[in-house]
Amino acid sequence: MARTAEKVRDLVAEDPEMRDAVTALLDHEGETIEWRDVNESLTSGQWGRLIEKGVLEEAGGGFQLADPDAVREGLTGDDEAAYEGGSDVELPDDEESSWTTYDKAAGVIALVMMSGYYYHPIRRTVGPAIDVLLGPLNGLLPFFVVVMVLAVCTGFWTSIIQANLMDFDKMSVYQERMQDIQERQKAARERGDEEALDRIQKEQMEAMGDQLGMFKMQFRPMVWIMLLTIPVFLWMYWKLGRIDRGVELVLPLVGHTHLKDTIGGFMPAWIVWYFLCSMGFSQIVRKGLGIQTTPT
Repeated sequence: MARTAEKVRDLVAEDPEMRDAVTALLDHEGETIEWRDVNESLTSGQWGRLIEKGVLEEAGGGFQLADPDAVREGLTGDDEAAYEGGSDVELPDDEESSWTTYDKAAGVIALVMMSGYYYHPIRRTVGPAIDVLLGPLNGLLPFFVVVMVLAVCTGFWTSIIQANLMDFDKMSVYQERMQDIQERQKAARERGDEEALDRIQKEQMEAMGDQLGMFKMQFRPMVWIMLLTIPVFLWMYWKLGRIDRGVELVLPLVGHTHLKDTIGGFMPAWIVWYFLCSMGFSQIVRKGLGIQTTPT
């Protein structure tokens, strides 16, 4: 509704006579309208603009108002507050985006373990601890197959965490507000309304602060994902130090290579193999379970 109301406000701001034209269309609410039905109340240019903006939409052999209630709101609402001073999009409560104590604890643990990539004592501590669980699997399967199994498990874990901890509806609200501001800013710039531009720019600066809420929602599942993937990576790093270079695998576009060889001169082959497996199986899991990964 907010979008249609905003379009009506834009049209009226561009052409004050559009208010009478839209009011005349409201007399035909719920009806299929043709040009000949209203040609005495509005010009052909106004008729075309209403169709172009989507206020009128095709219906049968003619047109009808896309959303009469929103059109009425656009005509009767507080123009200064709705058009120049703020968005109609209601933002989610920031408290709902706050991290719990468990989220913060998971983040701290993940950061500590992440330092294991550079601080060898942590790697030498985490590696043997994880090897208690993964050592038997590595004893049964070649290491590159173990990497593939781990990629599948971490990909499944990532998909489940994102599905349960990310609120894509709320993210859509943030994105919708920014788009709403950009559309109003464009309309004000086209008609040269500097006063309205100043107010919209102030609102835009306030909205940039609201992006923190979306960032918190996006990063919250990441700490739980890292809580599993970082120990797995540390174990693989630790285990590779104990595996002969002779372990081979075949990579797409690369062919036969060794686990410890680098691809492109900087990326270890086993990491490339891990990400290929992880991305591929993650897509299968998300499609199979119908998991949403982007805002609506």
